[in-house]
Amino acid sequence: MHGSSALLIELGIVLAALATLAALARRFGYSPVPLYLIAGLALGPGGVAPVPAAGAFVATGASIGVILLLLTLGLEFTVGEFTASVRHHIPSAWIDFALNAAPGAVAGWLLGLGWIGALAMSGITWVSSSGIVARLLDDLRRLANRETPAVLSVLVLEDVAMAAFLPLLAVLAAGGAWWQAALSVAAAVAAISLAFAATHRLGGPLARIVDTDDPELLLLRVLSLTLLVAGVTELLQASAAVGAFLVGLALTGQVADRTRRVVAPLRDLFAAVFFLAIGLSINPRDMIPVLPAVLVLAAVTAATKIATGWYAAARDGAARRGRMRAGTVLIARGEFSIVIASLVALPQLNALTAAYVIVLAIIGPLATRLADNLPAR
Repeated sequence: MHGSSALLIELGIVLAALATLAALARRFGYSPVPLYLIAGLALGPGGVAPVPAAGAFVATGASIGVILLLLTLGLEFTVGEFTASVRHHIPSAWIDFALNAAPGAVAGWLLGLGWIGALAMSGITWVSSSGIVARLLDDLRRLANRETPAVLSVLVLEDVAMAAFLPLLAVLAAGGAWWQAALSVAAAVAAISLAFAATHRLGGPLARIVDTDDPELLLLRVLSLTLLVAGVTELLQASAAVGAFLVGLALTGQVADRTRRVVAPLRDLFAAVFFLAIGLSINPRDMIPVLPAVLVLAAVTAATKIATGWYAAARDGAARRGRMRAGTVLIARGEFSIVIASLVALPQLNALTAAYVIVLAIIGPLATRLADNLPAR
């Protein structure tokens, strides 16, 4: 009973803090994401008011949060529209990889992390945070903007690439042979291909299965389907976020509209928990020794992400402001960077990644908000 009361009290404190920060951000017209991250640092280990009893709930809620964020993002598009956009932006994905993986690999080599550490660093600096970007696009009402399909194409192609990168890194970091790594990569790529094919063919039947005028029943059906697909996708060593995004793509028309309405409050709650969890997973004291190197790396890779978004949005004919919005919204790194660091048993890498994620996850939302002030052309 004592454990239960501690959990309830801590959760009450956490939610009250998040509500206060959200109100403050809304008052000044900014996204609350940076404030949630800072709150996580304050409430985590090494912070001013740790909440250990709430840790397990927050960890589970964070996983649900990123899944719901990507589900609602997928609801904005049809399979055909998005497939065409992804194909169009394969060159953008190569630019993204070349510009953003290279600085991480060089940093890993200069810091003496070895070739496995350098490989991990290339992934850490390469991939943007799908969860943070999804929330920013919604907060700033950019889902209908001309540059948004380019941003989403880059994100999904990154997540698909991670389906191959993560098993490769995991096998190599564990000392596995090259053929074991190749086998893991092939299995992950096959799983992603199967998931995309299933979305294209089963979209209509899935929409009919979940469709109902009863909001409660619709929420239960969509949530169960999304969690099942996300879980199976992750079991096959791909990203759960990709699975959730594909479910959103499969639901179109009135079903998508109704789903958006019933899922929105739940998404907002668990999305806040997701951002809080990133901060909770980091000890601020670990960040101090690596901060100078992190600030240099963050400056370089913020610029390379802006260049990536600029190029991708230009392919869709976006104007100067739209290109800058696309670039700045991609700056934030998050969940994938932390997962990559956890696969490699290097304390220095973990500290570096934690500081890097926090710095860019705070700078990114602020930069993309300021991009709205640029001249349109």
